[in-house]
Amino acid sequence: MLNKKKIGFIGLGVMGQSMVKNLLADGHQLFVYSRTKDKAKQILKEGAIWKESPKEIANSVEIIITMVGYPQDVEEVYFGEDGIFAGTSKELFAVDMTTSTPTLAKKIDKSAQTRGWKALDAPVSGGDIGAKNGTLSIMVGGERETFAALSSILQILGTNIVYQGEAGAGQHTKMCNQIAIASNMIGVTEAFVYAKKAGLDPHNVLKSISSGAAGSWSMTNLIPRVLQEDYSPGFFIKHFIKDMGIALAEAEQMELELPGLQLAKKMYDALAEKGEENHGTQALIHYWKD
Repeated sequence: MLNKKKIGFIGLGVMGQSMVKNLLADGHQLFVYSRTKDKAKQILKEGAIWKESPKEIANSVEIIITMVGYPQDVEEVYFGEDGIFAGTSKELFAVDMTTSTPTLAKKIDKSAQTRGWKALDAPVSGGDIGAKNGTLSIMVGGERETFAALSSILQILGTNIVYQGEAGAGQHTKMCNQIAIASNMIGVTEAFVYAKKAGLDPHNVLKSISSGAAGSWSMTNLIPRVLQEDYSPGFFIKHFIKDMGIALAEAEQMELELPGLQLAKKMYDALAEKGEENHGTQALIHYWKD
């Protein structure tokens, strides 16, 4: 069981900010880094300590968590000139919670092993709400012993934490999650486009269908935002497009066709081309706008 620790956190976006706050609230000492220091202002006021690079983070902590945007960002954070692996020679636990590729997760794990470190790939689901409330679903790949050693830290960030298997298994599981969400987002938004065309009160429609067989996390948490015309990101469209691209590439390698996912990516690509890549995924409702 881990006691209070020195933890590094790299990536202070929509979800990272709340995750750091939860770790601070539990009494851990947090060292943070982001490419844009302005993002750290509030976190620094609450007690986090700024470091100038991932390398400096690695030299200061026992556990390091990364939550950045894209696989290329993960690559730079870990393997860059001032990256994590350029840092300390002491044992370190490294946990990448970015949604990235299974191949990169395996590369990080292998590099960690050569240094005597321990690594997990632990992507999450639950968006800004789950990050804020500490109720994220966390899908974990890596050695089971490492998972057990870090379980008390992961429990601060999430409530549904499942060990999936060896390195890369967490990322594969996150692809399953994104595939399910992609088609579901088409269904829930399409339903409310239909409701509007039929002259129904969408709030009453939501009351009727959200608790039945049509119910889903997206229905409960994102459609209320749509009805308030709130398209702020719990999860960016641009990041969802990235995830769908990873899933389609992995499926192609497995000679697997995923027509639902292909359609969803096509629809979200169309929104991004119209300048909506920084909106939340619920902005898919705009696909039906003239």
